[in-house]
Amino acid sequence: MTQDSDGAADRPDEPAVTVARHSRTYRGSLYVYPVLSRRARGVSIGINLNPDKVCNFDCVYCQVDRTTPPGVRRVDETRLRSELEAILLEAKSGALFDRPEFRSLPEPFRAVRDITFAGDGEPPSYPNFRGVVEDVLRIKKAAGLPELKVILLTNATLIDRPRVKEAMRLMDADHGEFWLKLDAGTEEYYRLVDRTTISFEKVLANIQEAARVRPIVLQSLFMRVRGAGPPAREIAAFCDRVQAILSGGGRVSLIQVYTVARRPAEPYVGPLDDDELDRIAADVRRRLPAVPVETFYSARLA
Repeated sequence: MTQDSDGAADRPDEPAVTVARHSRTYRGSLYVYPVLSRRARGVSIGINLNPDKVCNFDCVYCQVDRTTPPGVRRVDETRLRSELEAILLEAKSGALFDRPEFRSLPEPFRAVRDITFAGDGEPPSYPNFRGVVEDVLRIKKAAGLPELKVILLTNATLIDRPRVKEAMRLMDADHGEFWLKLDAGTEEYYRLVDRTTISFEKVLANIQEAARVRPIVLQSLFMRVRGAGPPAREIAAFCDRVQAILSGGGRVSLIQVYTVARRPAEPYVGPLDDDELDRIAADVRRRLPAVPVETFYSARLA
């Protein structure tokens, strides 16, 4: 075995990364981790501001493993900055792709596409979210990667808060993207899949407000619940919600139609077949011809 610059011995038996394996740990890191992202079509560097695994949603399809206790409960921002600097250095030098777990990646996916606030909860719930955003933007520039995208994955429940809006404005000015969750068209289905006390109307209002400021991406996960996919009327209602956002002056640059890729929270939840997902995507395209739609299948790259 060879010794790496981080002091960790190279582990030839490290499992290869796949879209079905999104480990939050990377060679001793607690907060920053590279994953293979089917939606980014390459490697995404994740930032986990919720290592305590606390979230204000309890989605039936959640692919965060909450059966095991968190390794840490607090964010050490000094360590987070150091971890990000180290992984960006590996990414820029190409050393990341010499690691055993990344060596087998197909050539088109051997690139770091973005830094993403994701992790084990709702990133804007972190009290110093704005400060961490500032750090991330500064660090990527210092690493010689000023054009690297920074993405926020969010359920949109907290993006109306002033401190979160400030952070989003910083991202707007520096290759930021906002991927907002919208999994339902009706309150009933929203309650079924997202399981939260926060009202559907609040989520929709926050999405509307954000989309008026800048173009947003909608991330929409559809699945089989107790053997059944979403009914056609739910997809129609979903499209009506998106049309209302557009009619209200919002901009939607893309709708991501995707399904479960890893083990979900509930055993009665499963992925849709490719044909089922294609039918949903075709329906969305027909009803919303002005909005691009991309489809991401279960546990594969295309």
